Amino acid sequence: MDFQVIFTTARSFVLELLEDNVYYNSDKYEIVINGERYMESEKVIQTVYGLTPDTAYQVAVRRGGQVSETREVRTRYEYVTLNVRDFGAKGDGVSDDTAYLQAAIMSCPQNSRVLVPRGVYRFTNLFLKSDLTIELAEGAELKAIPDKTRLAVLPGRIQSYDEKGEYLIASWEGNPLESFASILTGIQVKNVVICGRGSIDGSADFDNWWNVEKRKGDPARPKMMFLNNCENVVLQGVTIKNSPCWNMHPCFSRDLRFLDITIQSPADSHNTDGIDPESCENVEIAGVYFSVGDDCIAIKSGKMYMGKKYKTPSKHIVVRNCYMNKGHGAVTIGSEISGGVDDIQIRNCVFYHTDRGLRVKTRRGRGKDSVLRGITFDNIKMEYVRSAFVINSFYYCGTDGKTEYVSSKKPLSVDERTPSVKDVHIRNVECIGTHVAGVYFYGLPEQKIEQVEMENVRITYAEDARPGTAAMMQGCEITCRKGIFARNINKLTMKNVVIEGCEGEPLDIEEVDEVIRG
Repeated sequence: MDFQVIFTTARSFVLELLEDNVYYNSDKYEIVINGERYMESEKVIQTVYGLTPDTAYQVAVRRGGQVSETREVRTRYEYVTLNVRDFGAKGDGVSDDTAYLQAAIMSCPQNSRVLVPRGVYRFTNLFLKSDLTIELAEGAELKAIPDKTRLAVLPGRIQSYDEKGEYLIASWEGNPLESFASILTGIQVKNVVICGRGSIDGSADFDNWWNVEKRKGDPARPKMMFLNNCENVVLQGVTIKNSPCWNMHPCFSRDLRFLDITIQSPADSHNTDGIDPESCENVEIAGVYFSVGDDCIAIKSGKMYMGKKYKTPSKHIVVRNCYMNKGHGAVTIGSEISGGVDDIQIRNCVFYHTDRGLRVKTRRGRGKDSVLRGITFDNIKMEYVRSAFVINSFYYCGTDGKTEYVSSKKPLSVDERTPSVKDVHIRNVECIGTHVAGVYFYGLPEQKIEQVEMENVRITYAEDARPGTAAMMQGCEITCRKGIFARNINKLTMKNVVIEGCEGEPLDIEEVDEVIRG
């Protein structure tokens, strides 16, 4: 056995098992600290709490007769702890504690923490600052007050004084549009940690946010956490639930880590994506449990205006040892993807009862800067996923999505509006209990998907498979137990790809220039 420590605070550390062919869980093992059994776990990525600041610990992991090497782990230095109760917060589940929580946050010096002890703390929204650690103790809950009349509103775009630039504050589905401030909002902050065994409840339901139709001119719904031009932010350990909209939305940010957290919303809640990095760089999503009402992870880079003006792709994103339980897509690329993506690695994950596994959503109009490259799936287990792999170049949602320009299957002119998909790599994947389709790849006829590589992939189908449409596009037929459907690809490689129990022929391939089998 072996392990590594991937993150430390003053009072905890995050441990990751290093084993082959493990996913979110492993066999039970013990964590040994200073020679004594400290706790037991099954999670590949596990947080250890209850430690002392600036202290060295001797750590090992043990399973049966196997014991790892012992490693020294030193917790971080801590200057002071600011208990929110000392600032006036009551935590009684009734009082409005917003001002007291915000006062503690703004008073926190560097190398210190804001402690939220056991209790339920009602608040509207909070704004983060740089050099901040917030720890939610076990039994502590930050519970939002879902009253839009009391929420701050963030303008989408403010023109600079010299009229040459602009200041972007808020974002809605890839555009700089006015929005309610999120439950937690960070604007141009650095070095922030939100950690602990407590929870953050957005208090959304079908009466206040999920079923309320947005009227023209209204601000967009708040997210659970919005990070705008932030750097070095870590979310670790906490449980996030009932967000009004997207849960985690970092935008134009870098060096972000989401470690050992839980994100939950009802399966029928609207737009409750899990984590949506937009035009972000160096993002690590590890050991996260998702159960949401939309895409678990949706990687974005803005709609047409943002992509064309800022040309900022989402890049260097790693997702590993996560469990996606329900949701429209386990990992989605798009559809607001006008700035492109580069180097997206998904590995050692479980997708369970999601509508789709890999879901690429793009379309004409996203633009020439919408270049999708370096997308890799490796060592993935899918169970009862309706459609395992989908690349859809005709995604039709939105007011401009159902036009003839978007939906036409005839080759059109390649111009500044034309997006591209360069390379997708799928390796070591087992799909059990698939319903609609194993593979559904549909590139543009005028700008074909350049390369798809599939190696060591096995797809079987559910006995009670339910029919449906694999992709949200005009003309996508209802299918059930479909094998491999591929259109408009330059090079398709299939090595040790096994399709068992599909209806009809396993391969339905047209307009693919080169097919390599092995």
